[in-house]
Amino acid sequence: MKPDWIGWLATATFTSSYFVRDPLWIRGIQAFAATLWFSYGVVIGARPVIIANLLVMAAALYTLWRDRRVQ
Repeated sequence: MKPDWIGWLATATFTSSYFVRDPLWIRGIQAFAATLWFSYGVVIGARPVIIANLLVMAAALYTLWRDRRVQ
């Protein structure tokens, strides 16, 4: 089975974040999408995809955590 479906799911997930207004939900969706992209990178063995999405995932989770503490 080809891993392309993971990349397509990640794309759809990330794109859906543009239709959400709540910043916490946006970051949560983007963190999930980055997790999917990270998984895709691992499956295909692409270090740039892995590293880039680890950074995006960390940033999204940190800002999600930070902003939840403020509310």
